[in-house]
Amino acid sequence: MGALTRHQEESLVPSRMMTGMCFDNSYARLPAAFYQHCEPLPVAAPELLVLNKPLAGELGMDDSGLMANSDHLTQLFAGNRLPMDAQPLAMAYAGHQFGQFVPQLGDDRAILLGEVIDRCQQRRDLQLKGAGRTPFARSGDGRSPLGPALREYLVSEAMHALGVPTTRALALTTTGEKIYRQGTEAAAVLARVASCHIRVGTFEYFARRQQWQPLRQLADYSIARMAPELMVDPDPYLALLRLMVARQAKLVAHWVSLGFVHGVMNTDNMSLAGETLNYSSCAFLDHYDPDAVFSSIDITGRYAYNSQGFAAQWNLARLAEALLALFEGPESQAVARTSRAVQEFWPMYEEHLLNLMRARLGLEAVMPTDRQLVQDLRQLLALQKVDYHTFFLKLAEDVEGGGITAGLFGADAGDYLNWYRRWHLRLTLTGRSSRQCADAMATANPVVIPRNHLVEHAIRRAHEGDFSEFHQLLEAVTRPFEMPADARYLQPPKPEEVLRSTLCGT
Repeated sequence: MGALTRHQEESLVPSRMMTGMCFDNSYARLPAAFYQHCEPLPVAAPELLVLNKPLAGELGMDDSGLMANSDHLTQLFAGNRLPMDAQPLAMAYAGHQFGQFVPQLGDDRAILLGEVIDRCQQRRDLQLKGAGRTPFARSGDGRSPLGPALREYLVSEAMHALGVPTTRALALTTTGEKIYRQGTEAAAVLARVASCHIRVGTFEYFARRQQWQPLRQLADYSIARMAPELMVDPDPYLALLRLMVARQAKLVAHWVSLGFVHGVMNTDNMSLAGETLNYSSCAFLDHYDPDAVFSSIDITGRYAYNSQGFAAQWNLARLAEALLALFEGPESQAVARTSRAVQEFWPMYEEHLLNLMRARLGLEAVMPTDRQLVQDLRQLLALQKVDYHTFFLKLAEDVEGGGITAGLFGADAGDYLNWYRRWHLRLTLTGRSSRQCADAMATANPVVIPRNHLVEHAIRRAHEGDFSEFHQLLEAVTRPFEMPADARYLQPPKPEEVLRSTLCGT
């Protein structure tokens, strides 16, 4: 079946269905300024490509009988039918994009179906991305190309398996329609789950409009939903800012330790939940390059690999500015207090990153020389353009003291061998055996990551109608510490496979 005509699209209204999920839509109870009601635009020929069954079970779906009905699942995740208690809406927000403020963005093609109370009684957003135009769509068609949807599914689930806070992928459905980006592409709908979709840009939206009452309501709602313990804090808005600083310090340290480059760290992509949000331009390092930029639209390198900590702190300063009007007393005092809170980011970030790197290096105890040891390693990796992930896997095999990893550094490995001897001496001070050190490193160094060339290959095959590579790669990256069935997933890219940039393509 081909694409629906405009008349057919406008005549369709999604029907309702039982899903087993328990909805309680608190965001929809906020004032109308926070969102626009809208419903997904049904599609002609949906096909469910993949369902995250464990996540669906967490949300209560396996008790409904729905899981046994593939057609109902397809219609649900395509947006053709809606959960019985859903209250679909598009969220309003603004944002700084590459440093420039955009006063109105909002969900242009993502529709929040509602909030599900999961098996652990946690509130989680369920959103359909690529479900059609919303009132915030501007000139867009409201659809998502298949490629970026596949990328987000693969990488977000890999990040979850790696222990990184992230939004989750629940399902991916192709629509049977074609859309135009760089050329004609297949369209898809991604069902995304998050602790919440409130962003720094949500606060900026009201602050820049000087809408102080909605701003206060947003802050109070955020505290009640995500940090209710702060409700009794004598200074709750400062406490909220400090919580956000702590969450982002931990999150970005995770990214950097794994060689992950987000690519578009705009304030509308910084989640208040401290989860990785938006995978449209992301990539992982192959060879270690602190200045690596993969996003094709980041022409100044603002969000380069080694700049992500600075970008996060800059975004937090924008959140602090947005919150200023909520503080009592002179503005100068509020500025001083929020500035101190934002300044807490850097030492927390560096400490988290150092601890994560200690784990990757097998260092159990804390010693004052560790920071220099890590810094020197980074310089050596960058100088010799060593593959970041291969190095740590090989180092875990080199705990006996043989220095076999020197082969990764070419003929001029003298400086590395000096570093290696320092590291090995430091390793012996932990009091653990070589086997214990290697085992500890194996829990901190993934065998498989969604390398850029692997993801791109899976996407290319999918565009040709073959989704087998996507499913195989998904199986491997969601078990990152297990040896994969396909040895290709262990290898860095060949020179002709190196991905130098990612195209947002959304």
